[in-house]
Amino acid sequence: MRATKLLSSTRNLKYEDRLKILNLPTLKYRRVRGDMIELYKIITRKQDSAVTLKINTIPAPVTRGNTYKIRQDHVRYDLRKFSFSNRVRMLWNSLPDVVVKAESVNTFKQRLDRFWDNQELKFNWKADIKGTGSRSNLMKILFITLNFYASIFHYTRH
Repeated sequence: MRATKLLSSTRNLKYEDRLKILNLPTLKYRRVRGDMIELYKIITRKQDSAVTLKINTIPAPVTRGNTYKIRQDHVRYDLRKFSFSNRVRMLWNSLPDVVVKAESVNTFKQRLDRFWDNQELKFNWKADIKGTGSRSNLMKILFITLNFYASIFHYTRH
């Protein structure tokens, strides 16, 4: 927060506006993005499987979400409830196949950034990632996904 005020042109602006001008994502956004990148490495076995935790995925093809969907395990204690695998499950399951089926980590990062390009969380630390919960957001998710596919199609054609 303090570093964004070092530039005289942004000194009197609100924090969110300074982040947008400097194109700096919030710490919350960077944490969520980092969680998704680490989960991608674990699920696709890009990290040593002897040192990483085991994530239970749904083996059968699914009709919604992606093919690497994480299974929700029943938990009784808060220790497990707030663990890494339960914390990232809903967000990971909401990602489309084209993002999670990336061939490399860098491709995954690029596709994730393009898919989350219009997220309010990127520059507003009070916001949450949209499109990861109830069915009321289904049309919004569909619209974002279709725009994402269109941008990939346009990007690969040129």
